[in-house]
Amino acid sequence: MESVTAVVLAGGEGARLRPLTHNRPKPLLPAATTPILEHVFDRLLEAGVTELVVVVGYERNRVQAHFGPTYENVPITYVTQDRQLGSGHALLAAEEAVEGTTLVVNGDQIVSSTVIGDVLAAHDESAAATLGVLARSDVGSYGGVILEDDTVTEIVENPQDDRCYRLNAGVYAFEPAIFDAIRRAKPRAGEQSLTDGITALLESDADVHGVVSEGLWVDATYPWDLLDVSVELFDAGIVDPDRDGVADTATVHESAVVREPVAIAPDCEIGAGAVVGPYACLGENVTVGSNAVVERSVVDADTRIGASATVVDCVTGVGVTVGNGTTIPGGPGDVRVGDRVFEDESLGAVLGDRVEDQGGCTYVPGAVVGSSATVSTGATVRGTLAAGTEVRP
Repeated sequence: MESVTAVVLAGGEGARLRPLTHNRPKPLLPAATTPILEHVFDRLLEAGVTELVVVVGYERNRVQAHFGPTYENVPITYVTQDRQLGSGHALLAAEEAVEGTTLVVNGDQIVSSTVIGDVLAAHDESAAATLGVLARSDVGSYGGVILEDDTVTEIVENPQDDRCYRLNAGVYAFEPAIFDAIRRAKPRAGEQSLTDGITALLESDADVHGVVSEGLWVDATYPWDLLDVSVELFDAGIVDPDRDGVADTATVHESAVVREPVAIAPDCEIGAGAVVGPYACLGENVTVGSNAVVERSVVDADTRIGASATVVDCVTGVGVTVGNGTTIPGGPGDVRVGDRVFEDESLGAVLGDRVEDQGGCTYVPGAVVGSSATVSTGATVRGTLAAGTEVRP
């Protein structure tokens, strides 16, 4: 296809990623030091996409302000999903903005351009849809696809049986029939699912093909997953230490130690005797004080890490302060999200936007601190704390 339009579904909140999504949508969270959605756009352009239609919803103004009307000279059309009622509902919002064959991807998952290119190459207009699928040992937390040769016979969300599933990579080429199929599908829990729309295509005996591909596929469901996402981006070479390691405008003291791989964004400052890395990602304008240690962490923009602080297996929001001498020793730890407890996660702490740690504090592995919380000098932090909480010794 000479002209390729991609619909990017980026309207969701990412509620399970709170407190990081308290003020911004999941697609704007950092994968290494770059918003997830920017990685998505890069992979689409590498695969030959010539126009972007982005479905926005939760905190849509932040997405539009960040990217503007074009990305790398490729035009962006924004479509608003007024209420977040499922992935199928999101695609329906874009119906008037597209025509003919349309590529559809999720705006909160990073998929290699190889997978996208394979879907585009395999799709034939005689098929109602072509799905990109991957060979993965465990698909139970995502979507599973049953293939017979190159024909999709069934698509299941969160499959729990022992059949031979392929992972649904969330990359689709659709003909216009998908829109009526979504409308035909019966909503579940008040939401219109893209998966149910594909099932409706299958029930109407439409041809739905699948192409087995290989390549990077990463998703962050919970805040600590951003640590694994950054590691996978380094290991896949998408974040390259030689290219993305230390920005030209970052300042690193001559006695500081930077242990690759790292991604250190512009205007960062690393003080005397500090140790940063490996697998440390510092967003723009982060300061690491003298003799501090930052390892396997995603530290977002405008964060200050004090002198002699230790920050391991940590994810921060923007504008966080970690005071002098504070210790976040790293995981494993048990993390509570709602009424669920995730055991032995490799998480030191999650600190929401504008958390203020006044120094000399200790974090029990697995701690989650809500936005704008204050942690007083010498306090011990454990468990999951609501936004605005004040923690005292």
